Amino acid sequence: MKNFFRKIKSDPVLMAAWVLAIISSVLVRPDSKYLSYIDFRSLGILWGLMIVIQGFRENSIFEKIGEILLKKVQTGRQLAAVLILMCFLGSMFITNDVALITFVPFALMTLHSCRREDMMIPVIVLQTVAANLGSMLTPIGNPQNLYLYGLTGMTLPDFVVCMLPYSLFSLLLLMISLLFIKNGASALKDRSDNYQIVKSFGSKKQVIVYSILFIIALITVLRVIPWYVMALIILATVAVMDGKILLRADYILLLTFIGFFIFTGNMGRIPAVSDFLMSAASEREYLISIIASQFISNVPATLMLSGFVTNYKELLIGVNIGGLGTLIASMASLISFKAYGNDYKDNKGKYILVFTIVNVVFLLALSCFKYILTIIL
Repeated sequence: MKNFFRKIKSDPVLMAAWVLAIISSVLVRPDSKYLSYIDFRSLGILWGLMIVIQGFRENSIFEKIGEILLKKVQTGRQLAAVLILMCFLGSMFITNDVALITFVPFALMTLHSCRREDMMIPVIVLQTVAANLGSMLTPIGNPQNLYLYGLTGMTLPDFVVCMLPYSLFSLLLLMISLLFIKNGASALKDRSDNYQIVKSFGSKKQVIVYSILFIIALITVLRVIPWYVMALIILATVAVMDGKILLRADYILLLTFIGFFIFTGNMGRIPAVSDFLMSAASEREYLISIIASQFISNVPATLMLSGFVTNYKELLIGVNIGGLGTLIASMASLISFKAYGNDYKDNKGKYILVFTIVNVVFLLALSCFKYILTIIL
């Protein structure tokens, strides 16, 4: 519990969300409409996915998959490709932050074991870009997608079709980026002698149960069953099977969502503010979401702008591509930075420099690609 409150105090986005919520509640006194601000469906599904994915992580399933994929890797460039693609593809199903929490430490250990520290910064940076861009293809890839998918009522095909061109172009950019990574032997054959990357595989029974729960969560996203039914199933099953997992959801993120829900709900009830924001965002959804993401990150930008825009597809594209750029444009990027910084404290400045250059290049390339698509279509 002490650790939880320590996290609250040290999370600037959470603090900002609730400071704004409290200030706005002075302007719009709390009443029965406050409950209508909160998107309980999105929060419930997000919580369920967090629990299930934490269950998978507890059983080392993602690391095991990574080790299997690395078995036939022989060169540095092949190694980098596997590590980066694991983040790109994995983030589509386990969210960008979980992909980075899992695969960045895995990459750090693997590259150290292979004596390829020279690849460390470019690979970790590209893993971060890959996770932020791969996650944009699916509604469950990141929190802002899940929220907008529920808010807009889009169908899954509509969502995927909207984001697919940008995902494919992102994959192309990542493959081109591999050409800038120094090739050479990866020394993977030595790892079995001096290093064990993956801890023992978990319970097969638990993996099967969590797989079933994951399917239930997916069909809930697709609006087949009510979110609260899914939440109760996951709560009851995990409580009986492995109760400690229930404590490992990102409750800080859920509280952040609630704070921004209250703030944006109150702003929407102040005519002068609402009219101004709608006017400012009208036909500029992409640009404004990109700019806002650079300063407050893309999840809060989504929550703040969603109540004042009409073109939700532009907002969806903007907040996903807007995760590129600054280190805080996507809070998931901080996961990689902290993981790298813990092991290589003296190289933090170099990491930030490379990260910023790569992210700006990707941001500009994807923005140009969007502009070309707009002209063609």
